[in-house]
Amino acid sequence: MILVPGATHRELINMEPIRSVQWSPGSDRAVRIIDQRRLPETLVECDLRSLDDVCEAIRTLAVRGAPAIGVAGAMGLVASLWVWREEPRAKLLARLEHHAAAIVATRPTAVNLPWAIARMRAAAERARDMVDGRSLLDALADEASAILDEDAAMCERIGEHGAGLLMNGSRVLTHCNAGALATAGIGTALAPVYVAARQGRRVEVLASETRPLLQGSRLTAWELGRAGIPVTVLADNMAASLMRAGRVDLCLVGADRIAANGDVANKTGTYALAIAARHHGIPFYVAAPSSTVDPATATGGTIPIEQRDRDELAQMAGVMTAPDSADVYNPAFDVTPAALITGIITERGIARSPYDFNWSAHS
Repeated sequence: MILVPGATHRELINMEPIRSVQWSPGSDRAVRIIDQRRLPETLVECDLRSLDDVCEAIRTLAVRGAPAIGVAGAMGLVASLWVWREEPRAKLLARLEHHAAAIVATRPTAVNLPWAIARMRAAAERARDMVDGRSLLDALADEASAILDEDAAMCERIGEHGAGLLMNGSRVLTHCNAGALATAGIGTALAPVYVAARQGRRVEVLASETRPLLQGSRLTAWELGRAGIPVTVLADNMAASLMRAGRVDLCLVGADRIAANGDVANKTGTYALAIAARHHGIPFYVAAPSSTVDPATATGGTIPIEQRDRDELAQMAGVMTAPDSADVYNPAFDVTPAALITGIITERGIARSPYDFNWSAHS
């Protein structure tokens, strides 16, 4: 997706979308990702082939976003096993279990990753009668490709369901990145923005910077700028003042896990935005695939919250921003209670309180 001089806004929106995760060209089943650690300065794609490659890419946020890491985990499981494709089936299945467990352990909060790996394990179980390891891996590659394609289709449906919430001239506040970079398609929280823009509506996005790793300013602003959608970056602590000034019409964020009661875990800072939106009477929507709903988690209080490395918060671009003597609290996510959420947009429609997720993909 590139900007073309003289192209109209709608033409820009209809251009080839970003592909954050895909199969690498060739026959070795490598996974090609955009290395999001390098954005916005440099657009770099890299191929993941080994278990270490896959785990490091997910853990260090080279690939990130709940749907995208689910897709990358499924595809990466195949890639990590490809070098052993000539092994006996039983030995390959034992290796698969080890690799699957290692990939799931990289990010404990986002439920899409264990969901995708569970699908891969189920596909391996169905393929136990395959006569050799290569046939088994081909079957697993087909399942991973299905997860990839389903994610892209899911994004389109979320966009279609949510686009009706956006009027011409709507100003949408989002947090972190839940766009094309976070999925295999056009995103979750940004999908309604892209679809509304395709339909000819002008929508402005306000992107909070998202400390400490700046996914909002580095990633959301980058992909929206490439798509020709107006975007303004603001410091995380400026959002409430913009709401009070009447400059926010709607909040639209993603999710990494949704509890059965509608509580939502998303990037740290989401909870504060929801509180401010409620105070100012601004609708607050969450957009996520149905696979992000975890019926086994009753409430947000039992969602495991990933604790990130101290240096992510105590340093900025290698420069110390906190003294060594200070403790650091660096959770990757916080939990927004269902009572603060206007609605949850999935590929199945817009759910509202009281939430009933019996249709969940986990059911």
